Amino acid sequence: MSRRTRTTKLTTAVAALTALAALAGCADQVSSNTSSGGDSGGKGPKVKIMVGGIDKVIYLPAMLSQRLGYFKDEGVNVELLSEPAGIDATTSLVAGNVQGVVGFYDHTLDLQTKGKQVESVVQLAQTPGEVEVVSNKAAGSLKSPKNFSGKKLGVTGLGSSTDFLTKYLGVHDGVSTDKVTNVAVGAGQTFISALQKGSIDGGMTTDPTVAQILDKKLGKVIVDMRTPEGSQQALGGLYPSSSLYMNTDWVNSHKDIVQKLTNAFVRTLKWMSTHNAKEIAAKMPSDYAQGGEGLYANAIESTMPMFTKDGKMPSDGPATVQRVLKAFNPNLKNATIDLTKTYTTEFVDKAK
Repeated sequence: MSRRTRTTKLTTAVAALTALAALAGCADQVSSNTSSGGDSGGKGPKVKIMVGGIDKVIYLPAMLSQRLGYFKDEGVNVELLSEPAGIDATTSLVAGNVQGVVGFYDHTLDLQTKGKQVESVVQLAQTPGEVEVVSNKAAGSLKSPKNFSGKKLGVTGLGSSTDFLTKYLGVHDGVSTDKVTNVAVGAGQTFISALQKGSIDGGMTTDPTVAQILDKKLGKVIVDMRTPEGSQQALGGLYPSSSLYMNTDWVNSHKDIVQKLTNAFVRTLKWMSTHNAKEIAAKMPSDYAQGGEGLYANAIESTMPMFTKDGKMPSDGPATVQRVLKAFNPNLKNATIDLTKTYTTEFVDKAK
């Protein structure tokens, strides 16, 4: 065998091994996704749902529906995926990579101004569930949204609902959006790290991140929108947030699947309303309780008031969302929004 032939065979072998390694890596990734509870393992139609931070308590009903087996009971095979920010989840939906998103309802209004028709089919929450926290170092000069000017404020992502709400809180209290620097820091440990290092003076986040910040005494709460009372005080009304939203065309052409998904989510909301925080926490993946089981249960208890019990849209909710977005968003300020096309109660009205 010539030296050239041996070299060619060696190159071919290395390429084959590289390809096998790549395939193995893909297999590991798929295995990791399903073992974490991402796939329901059902035999029915496959539906991919992107969650804007699957371990956030505000989106808890998505994984809880999976863990309780309700998607499987309905005969639909749901794969839950996760992006750290709601805006990234929305991008996946618009791109056609997923069939649904568990994220904030306000994106349906924003998308309508961009020519995209998306609607909430199950309204999981009636308040944002968000909290504005401030670091101990900045607490002396940052006591309310009136002090936002010149501050660096953490949000999950630019264009996310935390970005929207932060801008509104400032504008409502006389601070224009150009006076504030919103910084995309995600949630969880990345948010906490940014607060500790001083990369941000404060920011908007949710449980269990809030619970960890307070437990470690890293900061203070200056705005709390986890309860109806808190939403009313900060935003002037109920602000429907976490929802299952989907492209309207897909909803209209797959009504049987949407009804099955709705049945599962409504059943989960009703289950949540009859169980305490510890019982709910026990059903969730153990790695969601990063601050410990007790702290995680406390985080769930603090956030529970935000959830609806029947998946229905609050009657005055869409108008509140529109008013909030118009206050700072140039895309919506002069736009005509048809709110009736941003949500539907067709499926929750028929839910089992």
